[in-house]
Amino acid sequence: MATLNPNETKVLQAMVALGATGEDKMKTADDIMRKAAMGKGMCNGALQSLITKGFVVRKVRQKAAGYYLTPEGVKAGSA
Repeated sequence: MATLNPNETKVLQAMVALGATGEDKMKTADDIMRKAAMGKGMCNGALQSLITKGFVVRKVRQKAAGYYLTPEGVKAGSA
């Protein structure tokens, strides 16, 4: 399993707490940022890194992109 830095761990835990576990339960970066209590730049950087590692999926929508966890991301965020 890929090692996670503290910001990535915080974002994963925030996404689990928000229930962003599937495409029908997507959350915006702003929702995740508020729940994780982090700055926008740190949150977006962590999200991009988690996408690269395969823990998070980004879907483009009309106004704002939505993010949700993959099954691996749910396991990592719950641990």
